Amino acid sequence: MSVLVVGGDRLGNITSKLKVLGFTEIKHVSGRKKGHLTVDISKKVDVVLVLIDYVNHALAERIKEEARGNGVKTVFARRAWSHIFQSLTPETER
Repeated sequence: MSVLVVGGDRLGNITSKLKVLGFTEIKHVSGRKKGHLTVDISKKVDVVLVLIDYVNHALAERIKEEARGNGVKTVFARRAWSHIFQSLTPETER
């Protein structure tokens, strides 16, 4: 599975924890540059993870619309791993 993480300057150990959850391809966009407002979400991406502490409202809305148009699941979470984990895993698997 592949994930596109939007937000945050550095991911730290989030990358390794996403790999444990089964994500083999992890792409990261900080969302701070003007060019990131036109992020192309590939149809090959399974999940778009938006770290809401680090992106502005306009970028979050644009990503949400583009992901919905491509049929890609979008998850919004704070940068804390506990919140990311809850957002990515169904309640039955926790």
